[in-house]
Amino acid sequence: MDVRERLMEAALRVFEEVGSRGATTRRIAAEAGVNEITLFRHFGSKGALLAEALHSAAQQKLEFHLPADPRDPEAELTTWCREHLEHLRRSSGIIRTCMGEMDESPEMRTCAGAGPRQVAAELTGYFERLRERGMADAGVDAGAAAGMLMGALFTDAMGRDMMPERYTYTVEEAPAKYVELLLRAIGAAPRAARET
Repeated sequence: MDVRERLMEAALRVFEEVGSRGATTRRIAAEAGVNEITLFRHFGSKGALLAEALHSAAQQKLEFHLPADPRDPEAELTTWCREHLEHLRRSSGIIRTCMGEMDESPEMRTCAGAGPRQVAAELTGYFERLRERGMADAGVDAGAAAGMLMGALFTDAMGRDMMPERYTYTVEEAPAKYVELLLRAIGAAPRAARET
């Protein structure tokens, strides 16, 4: 791993732990195993380092994408949700820190980057294709359906450890449960309902 990458990873770890005020250049440099001069030589300032590190973290791509030609919405969405939920759970510390600093530092709004917009666009497009192919009710609001599913996943990733009693199902079961409910809501009955 090169020095820039080490500094960005160190900046994310320190930022997640203590926020932007506590993430001093000295602490980040020590965490990366370099001196402060090296940090400044590569990034110029703590702000530039944090901005690049947060942007880079937000750009991590999901490996599974929804198909252009839907065949099995239940299986496709469940696989997509499983990966997306795991990604959100891995990123939950950074997301929480960014959210906690938004009032004081409005630039933290860019912490999420284009990631959520791309996810929403992919999911909305998928629901539109389901509707167009007659695999969902004709009146389905694809954007609202995408928002509901994204909201369920986000709430699960951010809230499960704070309110465990609220979740009567495991994190492994969650994607299938959310997909089943959503498919029923948009008139695309899940496999079990079709079979009965």
